[in-house]
Amino acid sequence: MDIIRLDRIAVLESVRVVDRAGPGDWDRPTPCDRWTLRLLVEHMGTQHLGFAAASRGEGADGAAWAPRPAGNDPAAWYRGTARTVLDAFARPEASARRFTLPEVSTDATFSATTAMGFHFIDYVVHSWDVAAALGLPTALPEAVTEAALPLALRVPDGPARERPDAAFRPALAAGPRTGRADPLALTLAALGRSPDWRPPQGG
Repeated sequence: MDIIRLDRIAVLESVRVVDRAGPGDWDRPTPCDRWTLRLLVEHMGTQHLGFAAASRGEGADGAAWAPRPAGNDPAAWYRGTARTVLDAFARPEASARRFTLPEVSTDATFSATTAMGFHFIDYVVHSWDVAAALGLPTALPEAVTEAALPLALRVPDGPARERPDAAFRPALAAGPRTGRADPLALTLAALGRSPDWRPPQGG
């Protein structure tokens, strides 16, 4: 698995869908509880900057993960953060580094492959989150969604996903609406999203 290439595809898809948002879209609801589209994009960009710092050996610095406002042009701000993390991951030294990811563990460090895998699954899901909020389809290649599914299935389920700050909600039971043989739908269900989510009427 070429995790850097796969992650790049997922991140660029997230950029594409964020770029589709217009001035009136930033207060739209999203599949992420309590997050408008603006708050979701600010979270996504902040995580890019945190992972970029971790790839440089600076992940233990809490400031690297501090929330940032997206300003008057959230899409342009987001494009910049995406460029930062993609450039950071592409540096040869990043692949040899142990990543400190305090939001995952304050006791352990992670291999570059594992850390980039965390980032990759986030942006497969967040690309869909943004697209769903805007009523758009995603354009993730099947090779990307097939690579994401086994990573999603390895994310621990349980009470930790009930916390307000949890990255993912409890897994949804497979059924007629969530059990389709579609790797993206199965990934979303495994991470607590209904593949059939739509913005509320008037959202």
